Amino acid sequence: MDPTDALALLMSPEGRLDPYPTYERLRAHGPVVQAGPVFYVVTGYAEADAILRDARFGVMDDALRDQFMPGWRESPAVLSISRSMLRTNPPDHSRMRRLAAGAFTPRRIAAMRDVVRAQADELVDAMLAADEPVDFMAAFAYPLPVGVICALLGVPAADRPLFRRWATDLTGVLEPEITADELAVADRGATELRGYFTELVAARRRAPADDLTTALVQAHDGGDRLSGDELLANLIVLLVAGFETTTNLLGNGLVALLEHPRAAAALRERPDLAPAYVDELLRYDSPVQLTSRMSTAPSRYGDVDLPPESWVIVLLGAANRDPRRYPDPARFDPWRAQIAPLSFGAGPHYCLGAALARLEAQVAFPLLLRRLPGLAVAGRPERRVRLTLRGHATLPVSVGRKAAPVTVPGTPPGAAGPTP
Repeated sequence: MDPTDALALLMSPEGRLDPYPTYERLRAHGPVVQAGPVFYVVTGYAEADAILRDARFGVMDDALRDQFMPGWRESPAVLSISRSMLRTNPPDHSRMRRLAAGAFTPRRIAAMRDVVRAQADELVDAMLAADEPVDFMAAFAYPLPVGVICALLGVPAADRPLFRRWATDLTGVLEPEITADELAVADRGATELRGYFTELVAARRRAPADDLTTALVQAHDGGDRLSGDELLANLIVLLVAGFETTTNLLGNGLVALLEHPRAAAALRERPDLAPAYVDELLRYDSPVQLTSRMSTAPSRYGDVDLPPESWVIVLLGAANRDPRRYPDPARFDPWRAQIAPLSFGAGPHYCLGAALARLEAQVAFPLLLRRLPGLAVAGRPERRVRLTLRGHATLPVSVGRKAAPVTVPGTPPGAAGPTP
């Protein structure tokens, strides 16, 4: 299949629901392929990793948005995302990233482990009390990361249910193509999120608290501060990225584990294996499938010359299944050596919340398998027709009624388990 036709297939509803066959059609043309006059697609792991770290490539800035998206300033969704770390280049990106990283510290993230475990236990209790089948996405995969990121940001528990719809609406703007109707929905979500955070920021300025919102409000470094628009945009992105990505990781990951019962049994017995499992789940079915970059100088990757102002789509999901990097890449194998998925990106735009997402999954999967030993898919899961953020709309499961004790088990000797 011609690369241009393969790319069109990838953007279609069929391609979005299962992009992996199309990735292989593109890969057959090489790790970097030209799919238009100034349009290139990257499927190779080494090439994707290098381009994401290459200073000659940046995200789409205001000038390019003016060229490719006339009228974008009238869109609250596009405007909000464009003022965040997600869609800015140095020096603004470097300044915002430095200020946010000073508030989003490893110590603050590590301190969330008990919060994650307590919230996960409460959600499992509710699943056990519910009628079957239970929609895992609504009962666990959405509320856990929403609760965790809202606790981190200092959002009151009573307000948390609002964020699922707002964030789901807004994330449509992250797709490579969006219709006018979808943009209107995204604009609605952005407007409501902005209004909420405007009030929360004002409250934290009046009465500071021990939360990430207060830390960002007070963030400073050598006199630099986040502007008002930057503060609101980055709070919105932290919220959306803080739970949308993790929600998809939990849903995609649970399906993979239930499809590989021997691997699931090993993790049930050995929760200390969770870090390797989570990395393999990220590689196997990435919650974020692509990102894009624009080139500012000539470069050469995969024996292809990329001129300045090339638009490069980096297919993270394809790179994670590059057979040059991972033998037998379509096989789920948590015992692989040197698993280093590109699901959170690489380089300057590496996801700031990656450690939190990993922490939530590392706690959640062993807990689910241990407390719900009879957990099974109980119907046809429904995928969201999205490409950038790959996940489920619904995931019906049977939980069984025999729950294991809540206490965290020790590590049984000699329970490593075979490769599935």
